[in-house]
Amino acid sequence: MTTPFSKKNYLLLIAGAVIVFLGYLLMIGGGSDDPNVFNPAIFDFQRITLAPMVCLIGFILIIVAIMWRPKEEAK
Repeated sequence: MTTPFSKKNYLLLIAGAVIVFLGYLLMIGGGSDDPNVFNPAIFDFQRITLAPMVCLIGFILIIVAIMWRPKEEAK
């Protein structure tokens, strides 16, 4: 019995999941201890631009890992 995924598929899938996790880690923080005080750090480049782009790259890599099909070898 053969599996539909090769070793390369699983490695790409794991790499994509790690990249998505890193993107979510980049979104952490920027809050305020006092709810009456506004902290503008929540709207910095890291949380608004970089983290969503990293997550998107990770999700695209996961899709590529699922769709990847190795080339057929000549017999």
